[in-house]
Amino acid sequence: MDRRLTAILAADVVGYSRLMGEDEGGTLQRLKVCRRDLVDPAIDGFHGRIVKLMGDGALVEFASVVDAVQCAVAIQRKMANYDQGVSEAERILFRIGINLGDVIVEGDDIYGDGVNIAARLQGLAEPGGIRISGTAFDQVVHKANVGFWALGEQQLKNIADPVRVYRVLLDPSKAGKVIALSRRTGRRGIIVATLAMLLIATAAIILAWPWPIAPQRPSIAVLPFGDISDDAAQDYFAEGLTNDLITDLSKISGLLVIARNSAFSFKDTSMNVRQVAEQLNVRYVLQGSVRRKGEAVRINVQLIDGDTGRNVWAERYDRDYTDIFALQDEVIERIVRALAVRLSEGERTQIARLPTRNLEAYDFYTRAEQKVYSIDYTSLGEALSLYEKAIKLDPEFADAHTGYARAIVDVLGFDYQALMLSAVARQRAYEAAGRGLELDPQSPRAYAVLGILQMLDGEIDEAIASVKKAVALDPNGAESELNLAIVLTYAGQNPEALAAMERVLQLDPKPRVQVYDYYGLVLYMNHRYEEAIGALQTVRPEEPSDLGLETLAMANARLGHVAEAHKAVEAILEKSPGQSLASLRVVYSHHRRQQDLDHRLDALRSATFPEWSHDFRGRPEDRLDAHSIRALATHKTWIGHQHDGVRFFMELDANGDFAWRAHNNIIVGKFTLEDNFFCTRSSSTLLGRKFCSPVYRNPGGSAERHDEYVLPDSASVWYFSVLP
Repeated sequence: MDRRLTAILAADVVGYSRLMGEDEGGTLQRLKVCRRDLVDPAIDGFHGRIVKLMGDGALVEFASVVDAVQCAVAIQRKMANYDQGVSEAERILFRIGINLGDVIVEGDDIYGDGVNIAARLQGLAEPGGIRISGTAFDQVVHKANVGFWALGEQQLKNIADPVRVYRVLLDPSKAGKVIALSRRTGRRGIIVATLAMLLIATAAIILAWPWPIAPQRPSIAVLPFGDISDDAAQDYFAEGLTNDLITDLSKISGLLVIARNSAFSFKDTSMNVRQVAEQLNVRYVLQGSVRRKGEAVRINVQLIDGDTGRNVWAERYDRDYTDIFALQDEVIERIVRALAVRLSEGERTQIARLPTRNLEAYDFYTRAEQKVYSIDYTSLGEALSLYEKAIKLDPEFADAHTGYARAIVDVLGFDYQALMLSAVARQRAYEAAGRGLELDPQSPRAYAVLGILQMLDGEIDEAIASVKKAVALDPNGAESELNLAIVLTYAGQNPEALAAMERVLQLDPKPRVQVYDYYGLVLYMNHRYEEAIGALQTVRPEEPSDLGLETLAMANARLGHVAEAHKAVEAILEKSPGQSLASLRVVYSHHRRQQDLDHRLDALRSATFPEWSHDFRGRPEDRLDAHSIRALATHKTWIGHQHDGVRFFMELDANGDFAWRAHNNIIVGKFTLEDNFFCTRSSSTLLGRKFCSPVYRNPGGSAERHDEYVLPDSASVWYFSVLP
């Protein structure tokens, strides 16, 4: 492991949950302004690096502990006079903890006791105050314009050895002073002082909003169960069992459960349980193995304390395959009892719900779930087929319907037209999600899918309601939170979207690459361009997605990084040469606010993203007016070729129908004439949305070559003539 000695600053907002409950929009807006005008400049001014932001808090790294303390002091002194226009109860106040310690480095993230101590110190600080460790104090005691109050050694939660703790005194008149408890106050004075400190610390811990590094709820990760069957093809069964346990545990509001993607990142690794718990920031780890032979199933399960590495309990189950659901319920019940978690009646009902009585259908569903997370063309196609087989065997299998709907949303998102045309995919996804809700009205996955579909249809308020319902039903659902962040982004609620994305990364600290793509976009929409670039550079996929590249182009353009912006655009056009601002304007037209769409397109334009496909630029004097376009399009046939030389025919009738043919491909749809534009709409392209293009005369064209006119399309440029 890569380690280094560093200064860590942990901060959070006092009473964040109360403030959000009383005025969510106002709190988020004031916090955003506070960060922009006060916190971020202080961090930059003292050379800090923001490791992560969590809605109500931040983790910042400094090369110098002196810089860390001076940054904290600058923030707290300015905050003392900040937010004076609101009542005391509404004011934003920070607590800050600072430690100098050894950390584990993984990419841009840091872990270990060095980080955890800073978080614990932050929890001990009073509103507007700063607590530092003894290691930090030793380096800064004579180098900062502050005083210190020695609080003695404190036993911090989950930290093996006591830690010397100091309170930073912001009063300039106490600068340079170190105040300690008097050894001559007598036993009674020491007891009174100690009790006072304990009361202060206890009050601080009670008031503090849960810090993601040390969550208040019992936290657990379910690692992929090992398959020790003789038949290697049974691996999907072990994976399916793990997935089902994660799904059921996630429904329990009294637990914090790490998402599937992060848990499965440790599959086939040699890390011990304590290392895994540290990296995923959980207290408990569930692991086990599965052996299946025919209808006989043996499962070994261990619940391990990540702090000590000791078993909380371990059990071996020998059952028949037909008892698999009862076995899962029994394991869940043991975990709940071991962690002393109380289930609501609704949670107990949901967990006990029998997904299907048809074990063959369950087998197909489990195989589909293994495939669907790969998110590539082949795997998605296989997953769709397996879901369909499960549904055919048991038409009332709710999870199979909702899994099918989710897979179709990925087909739409990645534009896998060969698997399913957009219009067909949209209709089937609606039908499958709706059927899933009929069979299980408490299905979070169905509501999450429904929210994305409603968003694409421009029904933003309905979409927000759906994804919020999904989150309420699945309090540990990183996927539901991600869908909420996406919908809120297109709703124009950018600070709220960022808060949702930060919850995603808390639940799924090692997510798939696509999550960082959305994280980068959400940061960009919040005008946090440097952080957006940092998020996208956290993971370097072999082939960056278009969304990730677009965000890199936009953020670099906003920051004036011209070369980097151009490089990102070139990478997009190398993959999809026909991309254009005109097509993106249609693809992203479900933005509720025009200013948000403009925020994206204007930056891409600055990054030299082409206006039309293949950077076509027609001369104004060659552009046709509405009358001329109507003469070309009314009951006519066009013949010509596309930008790449592929020949096409397009038949347009007087009723506004068109049929476009090239090779063995046929696209049908409707055309209209609007102002001086020729507009088409087809279920086969652009999610069935309308695309409008200008039409130009081609000065060098001829009837013999069938290229008298030019029309830039959403993905190509058409050169054509009209058949007589």
